[in-house]
Amino acid sequence: MDSAGKKFDVAVVGASVAGCAAARLFAQNGATVALIERRPDPGAFKVVCTHAVLPAATPTIERLGLAPLLAERGVPRPWAEFWTPYGGWFGLPDMRGWGVTRQTLDPLLRDLAVGTPGVEFFPGWTATRVLSDRGRPAGVEVEDRSGRVGQVQARLLVGADGRQSSLARLAGVPGRVRPHNRFFYFSYWRGIEQVRTPSGPSMRLWLLDPEGASQFPNEDGLTVLVAAYPRWRQAEVRADLEGSYMRTLAALPDGPDLSNGERVSKILGKLEVPNLIRPAARPGIAFVGDAALATDPTFGVGISFAFESAEWLVDETSGALAGGQELDAALRRYRRKFAWRLGPHHLQIADFSTAREIRPLERLAFRRATVDPKLAGALGQVLARERSPLRMLDPRIAARILVPWPASA
Repeated sequence: MDSAGKKFDVAVVGASVAGCAAARLFAQNGATVALIERRPDPGAFKVVCTHAVLPAATPTIERLGLAPLLAERGVPRPWAEFWTPYGGWFGLPDMRGWGVTRQTLDPLLRDLAVGTPGVEFFPGWTATRVLSDRGRPAGVEVEDRSGRVGQVQARLLVGADGRQSSLARLAGVPGRVRPHNRFFYFSYWRGIEQVRTPSGPSMRLWLLDPEGASQFPNEDGLTVLVAAYPRWRQAEVRADLEGSYMRTLAALPDGPDLSNGERVSKILGKLEVPNLIRPAARPGIAFVGDAALATDPTFGVGISFAFESAEWLVDETSGALAGGQELDAALRRYRRKFAWRLGPHHLQIADFSTAREIRPLERLAFRRATVDPKLAGALGQVLARERSPLRMLDPRIAARILVPWPASA
């Protein structure tokens, strides 16, 4: 490690989506950044992921300069639509996300971050200890696979190292875990005909009761098909994984046509996905992406929240990296913004992930949304994480749930 002991403005631990986004944005604002990644392969990517990027992340993707690279790579821009047993389909055809595999996204974004002036990349190094200066985080001690030890000093530490964040453990910042009673299996397919409208292809989510499923179109003609099950079915599903997965897809109302489809991967599973949230910042240290909040993947929010949280952190702290009280005040602002913007979503998703029955008022809202475009838009914005769940408490929206409205009103 040639830069051992060198001082940086920011040290980012974890070079996946949130970490690379934060590193590039910090450097574009003039900061010096150490980007530390335990995996030595610059082309490494996250395998277990549903690859959906919701519309809310698009401004960050454009700001990073990533949008034209994704377009050049042929990444589709699907819109979101939702099916429930209580009325059928409703969606957001005027809001488009991204459908990109992590095999494409992670190396592309990492190359972009590493190529940004001001960013120094340290692949193959693992954070092993938080350095401190008078009780305040001041960098990290790191170790490579051969046992070499180095130090990276920084005014601000950023944890972007996932749900089980090692940096959070080393810094003594625990997360709060909420129950999760679902598990997931998915695989990649080719030859799945995408539902196309004048608005383009769609990412589709079936909110069954209590099961669920998703269809996410990706680049290169790939489609990810996901099946979600309540935990009490785990023994049954695992005893006949192939049959259970295929029966789930075949039974979906208005589901994907599998007759010309070819499964091109094994069936991948994620059995333990605890809902976890931790303080997004403390003096001298902040967390972004899954390190700050990791939740039920049914809604495909992980990548989107990673992009958004990285941008919020940079915007709040870039002007305060001289350190001290000004930086701590900026970190408090980021923590409050994170909690206000994503906390209600986390509570709603964690509640849904208990695999409880859909409540009567929710059933009524879903049913009304299929015939009331304005209600469908409001509900769709919440489910696509464009607006807070508190949006549904707006009396004008609540009235549309409780009282039938003409479609034109």
